[in-house]
Amino acid sequence: MTYREAVERLYALGNELPKTAKFGLENITRTLDALGNPHRVPRFIHVAGTNGKGSTCAMIEAGLREAGHRTGLYTSPHLIQPTERIQLAGAPISQQQFTEAFEEVELVGLTTYFESVTAMAFLLFAREAEIVVLETGLGGRLDATNVVTPELSVITPIDYDHQFFLGNTLLQIASEKAGICKPGIPAVIAPQHPEALPAFAHHQPLIATENWPLHNVNLTKWNSKFEAGNLSITCPLAGAHQIENARTAAVALAQLNVNPKGIANAHWSGRLERIATNPDVIVDGAHNPAGARALAAYIRQFFPGERLTLVFGAMRDKAVQEMAQILFPLFDEVILTAPHQSRAMPAQEIATLATHPNLTIANSLSDLPRFTGTTFIAGSLFLVGEALTLRAPAHTTQPPDVQS
Repeated sequence: MTYREAVERLYALGNELPKTAKFGLENITRTLDALGNPHRVPRFIHVAGTNGKGSTCAMIEAGLREAGHRTGLYTSPHLIQPTERIQLAGAPISQQQFTEAFEEVELVGLTTYFESVTAMAFLLFAREAEIVVLETGLGGRLDATNVVTPELSVITPIDYDHQFFLGNTLLQIASEKAGICKPGIPAVIAPQHPEALPAFAHHQPLIATENWPLHNVNLTKWNSKFEAGNLSITCPLAGAHQIENARTAAVALAQLNVNPKGIANAHWSGRLERIATNPDVIVDGAHNPAGARALAAYIRQFFPGERLTLVFGAMRDKAVQEMAQILFPLFDEVILTAPHQSRAMPAQEIATLATHPNLTIANSLSDLPRFTGTTFIAGSLFLVGEALTLRAPAHTTQPPDVQS
């Protein structure tokens, strides 16, 4: 089987999560048992949350790798290639590794895309990694990753997203995310909305990052340096919201007796990432209201008075109107488009939800005019993936699945 064939057969399982999906750990447990239970081999750091969990995972992994550990990293969705989801020693697995792992999992037989990739990751981690940073896909309690017994659980900020599957209140959503917390296993928790906190009230030991107060914060357009308690941290990711993610990563590393200096080497693509200069083009995977608010705060802080263009596209099942209301007023020009994905909301439909005095529509990113000023591309990780593909046309892309 070729890599292309493996990807096609994986996508044939259905990369969309239907609203009739039945969650549970039965399939993944049965499959891993048939594969020899590879999820019981490495050590795991299990991470859940709404926004920032991918960035936090990347920073924890970078810290562990700097300390000399053989690391694995599992995240979703991918931006260009599905190999990005499974990383060993800081790099995506090879196409050959992906193909061979898929062949093994396919022999067992599964029903979902995400369960298959999760099982593939466990196989490769058991063979190559000593310690793994494992990001949940959707939720936590019934997420396919929740078969592990972690050494440490980590909860990043929780906000509204995937309400159809997780619940309509922050407490309901937080209760699903809190499902990764195991009795007696430490859980590091970032600051949360008060409504979410009861979901964690009875978990012990609970380690609140707020007990590491921030001071000496030096925030620039592209990175930050600060101290959290007695920890000195250099965060290479842009945005004030990344300070909280970096503090969470540093506190998690401290629980593992690891110096957080390796956070400075972290890379997390598609999040306030500058992909072109003269003029600057910045992509950001803000795909829910919390992400839009973080992007808006970044723009207000670092681009006051500058003429800005927004290229915006979003998925139909997202809070598109709320995101548009947060972002559109900050820009002199808004160009609406739609990623090549079945869940995408047509640009014409977005135009009926929010107004802007200088609004145009482009059928796709490839139809955009040449940028003449600083431009942000945001609203969907699908759109970010397409932007990165256009920057690197040698790559081919498959749309990431709903686990985001």
